[in-house]
Amino acid sequence: RMCPLGWLSVASLCLGTLWAVPAQERRKAEKPKADLTLYENLDLDNYDLTLDNYGEILDLSNYEELYDYGDLAPKIEVGTLAPRPKDSKSLPDLGETTAGTPKPQPPSGAGPVPPAPIPGQGLPSCLLCLCLGTSVYCDDADLEHIPALPPDTTYLYARFNRIGAVRAGDFTGLEKLRRIDLSSNSISWADADAFRLLPSLQELLLPENRLTALPELPRSIVRLDARLNRIPSAGLRPEAFRDLKQLQFLHLSDNQLDFIPVPLPESLRSLHLQNNNIQTMHEDTFCDSQDHGQIRRALEDIRLDGNPINLSLFPNAFFCLPRLPTGRF
Repeated sequence: RMCPLGWLSVASLCLGTLWAVPAQERRKAEKPKADLTLYENLDLDNYDLTLDNYGEILDLSNYEELYDYGDLAPKIEVGTLAPRPKDSKSLPDLGETTAGTPKPQPPSGAGPVPPAPIPGQGLPSCLLCLCLGTSVYCDDADLEHIPALPPDTTYLYARFNRIGAVRAGDFTGLEKLRRIDLSSNSISWADADAFRLLPSLQELLLPENRLTALPELPRSIVRLDARLNRIPSAGLRPEAFRDLKQLQFLHLSDNQLDFIPVPLPESLRSLHLQNNNIQTMHEDTFCDSQDHGQIRRALEDIRLDGNPINLSLFPNAFFCLPRLPTGRF
């Protein structure tokens, strides 16, 4: 028989078990309500992430300070350059290509390989000379003939070489060529058409050569300098300068001329014929003897000194000039 006190303990234990399950289920049902209450308090209407408020919502000013990058391995990107090695022995052999395949070598016994042409130029003149823009500089380059020039060449300087002749094809197609300077070479002859077909040529400089005749000149020529050559009067074509309507400077000093090459164009400003063999002149050499009102203002520099001519014997030859020629009177 159980005492009344024992029955009381058993009854309390049963009642506690019956109440435990509903309480646990009750707590599970109440927990979501508490979480939802937290979300209801959030103001999501003002949380639109745009470019205007990006910096206000997310503060990244001290992000790098909070994050430790020290543990990360350095990232290698494809296409970046490797650092230059300190040891020069570790540099790759230039005789090999980037893929590791050796460059083809010439067979044994073959001659030296000629230099490869420069991309975009590929012309001998830009390998032997200096090409800057449209100017070609070949001074003191030990040339024996004029090299092939780029088609857009405007100025050519080939002074102090050993060029012996100027051929008709040396300047073919060079329609932009304005100046040719062949001073101090060994040119003894030039083809008749070596310069005539150059439509833009304005300056032809041929001093200190061995020319015995002048080639035909283009009508665009402004300055001709053929000093210190061996040109006699027979080396000039008859009326060689009549049709050169733009010629301003004609310098033929220190040659072997016997007379002044007339007629001279009205455009002429400077005529240098000193140190030749000129002994006489005609009254119409500079002025029209029939037009005493003529004034030839442009021609103000005439040099005839160093010639065996007495200029005072030809007073009517200078009346239209602004200045008397330089020479012996």
